[in-house]
Amino acid sequence: MNNPLFKAVLLFLFLVFFTSCVSPKKIIYLQDLDSSLPTQKLNYKSLIKKDDILRITVASENMELVQPFNQMINTTNQNGLNGAGQQGQLFGYLVDNDGAIVFPILGVMQVAGQTRKELTDRIQTQIREGGFVKDAVVDIRIVNFKVTVLGEVNRPGTFTLDYNRITLLQVIGTAGDLTIYGNRKNVTVLRDVNGIQTTSTVDLTSASFIDSDFYYLQQNDVVVVEPNYAQIQAAGFNRNASLFVSIASVLLSLIVIISRN
Repeated sequence: MNNPLFKAVLLFLFLVFFTSCVSPKKIIYLQDLDSSLPTQKLNYKSLIKKDDILRITVASENMELVQPFNQMINTTNQNGLNGAGQQGQLFGYLVDNDGAIVFPILGVMQVAGQTRKELTDRIQTQIREGGFVKDAVVDIRIVNFKVTVLGEVNRPGTFTLDYNRITLLQVIGTAGDLTIYGNRKNVTVLRDVNGIQTTSTVDLTSASFIDSDFYYLQQNDVVVVEPNYAQIQAAGFNRNASLFVSIASVLLSLIVIISRN
């Protein structure tokens, strides 16, 4: 047992095994999907918040009637004149610190805390029942909808999205998925609720989070993926595994040569 060659072989096998062994339970998403998938309607709501920029479009069969409700920013050519056939960009409404916007004709409107559907129905009702345009149809989008993903993902960063209905899994996919070192059982979502920073922990290995308030993300949410605790102490070694294996191979070769002599 004191043979240096025997010890070197054991060390080499240990290094190979240690660097390649990862439990499937630590990396598989939604492991109980068949038994825990919610059967009721998913809990989705997109709340309007301060500093949101809203794009509000009002349409009608006769677009001239709704033109006063659609503020446009004219595009210009290099001479500063409106180009022939060019269309302006739709004006964005910034939700101020009081949670309000100033909408054409309807005036100041408190919008923070409402869902997009609630505000859509409210504006549409006021335009129709106010006698302005009977067939008005309103569409509202949050144009500065963004989320941030940090930690053990392949492409961390802040992502500005063209659509407002996005799930936690879709955002993780946008960030290139979790690395092999990401703790899928303890993903933190930070969310601003009425000016108060709140946090929630999500277990991506269980389908139960699909029925939570954090399955669908809201604008300015921050997703933090921490390292797997089982890998923290060995992380430096694991990420340089190929280097250590190469060194071990060289040492093993030297010991074999020396032992033969």
